[in-house]
Amino acid sequence: MIHLYGIPNCDTVKKARKWLDANGVEYGFHDYKKEGAEREKLDRWADSVGWEVLLNRRGTTFRKLEESDKADIDRDKAISLMVAHPSMIKRPVAMHEDGQRILVGFDESEWENAWG
Repeated sequence: MIHLYGIPNCDTVKKARKWLDANGVEYGFHDYKKEGAEREKLDRWADSVGWEVLLNRRGTTFRKLEESDKADIDRDKAISLMVAHPSMIKRPVAMHEDGQRILVGFDESEWENAWG
């Protein structure tokens, strides 16, 4: 079982869900817009993949931040921003139920190796 985290109208999340469905991979979906983002989970993901991988600096939400919020970003500040603005988390995040395998973003070959 895979836990998929993201926003339903995100094109990359749609591609990931389509791939999971087409490959018969069972998953649950966590909608950041409705359910928010938990700091504890973001801390664990940051330990696993790095906070820099999780933070989407190219998205509109990040670009619209005040310059003071964007300056001097470290792990703690980045995670606080992602909790406050879940749209700043790179999407999707896919985690195996064992918590050991975490993928950020959608790359079909990477997903085939992890979940196929």
